Amino acid sequence: MTVAIAILNWNGKHWLKQFLPSVIKYSQGAEIYVIDNASTDDSVSFLKTDFPDVKVVQNTSNSGFAKGYNKGLRSVKADIYCLLNSDVEVTENWLTPVLALFSRDNNIAAIQPKILDYNQKNKFEFAGAGGGLIDNLGYPYCRGRIFDDIEFDNGQYDDETEIFWASGCALFIRSEDFWEMEGFDERFFAHQEEIDLCWRLKNSGKKIYYTGKSKVYHVGGGTLNKQNPQKTYLNFRNNLTMMLKNLPSSRAFFILFFRLSLDGIASFYLAYKNGFEHLWAVLKSHVGFYWQLPKSIMLRQKHQIDPYYQTKWLIFKHFLGDKSK
Repeated sequence: MTVAIAILNWNGKHWLKQFLPSVIKYSQGAEIYVIDNASTDDSVSFLKTDFPDVKVVQNTSNSGFAKGYNKGLRSVKADIYCLLNSDVEVTENWLTPVLALFSRDNNIAAIQPKILDYNQKNKFEFAGAGGGLIDNLGYPYCRGRIFDDIEFDNGQYDDETEIFWASGCALFIRSEDFWEMEGFDERFFAHQEEIDLCWRLKNSGKKIYYTGKSKVYHVGGGTLNKQNPQKTYLNFRNNLTMMLKNLPSSRAFFILFFRLSLDGIASFYLAYKNGFEHLWAVLKSHVGFYWQLPKSIMLRQKHQIDPYYQTKWLIFKHFLGDKSK
């Protein structure tokens, strides 16, 4: 299998300078690409001077994570894409367990390695941790991370197992499956587009896997940190849109109605915690969801699956005191 590691960049020269050497050192046999989203710093000239063997694909505009990858990957030919954030340090032999899993089962469409915190290397990282799951109200969480509570890595997720979604921070995916799904939903711009893609893959009968035998270290928040209201807007809007597109009809109305109510409560919590602009961001996210409604209905999957819920009613268990799984 041929492998292409594709790093999406926007004004991230400092991340490339810091982390690209580890990718080059530990990714023998893979082609390395940087897809540049019309950076206004000197990222491109820096790459051409300091890393001449890295292939550069230049997009004409900053169109976000989803569209940026869709546009850039059209110029990348490989059996396996690895979509890797620019603020990720990879480790020795990180590719080997992933490729072994792909070789073992042709029905595996996407794989995620163990994702640890670059700044606290004995803890999991928010974006992916030990593999992504989802509860029965559509709240994404990870093995090793529920909302903002993050576990230490004590080997509890050193396994290889099927998961519901793989993090876009370090997402391995068969190119044929990526294009069969027509890539990411570009309306998402950023955040949860990988969960939507994985859900669509599962609706089509494919598997998503995690391997704890491969690990990377992620800084996180390099482009849009958690305190940014735009991140709040995108997460809330995209989560609702994702559920409408992928849930079975028998559950979609109930879940969406319930979630819209819970989002109202969450907006006041976020306003208290992070400032009034986050309450406004949640309200705007609902407007954005309704604005996208006609297209979302058109894009509903023909064969929706109801996910297997490892945890149900996650938000109540977590915030009302029962944090058991």
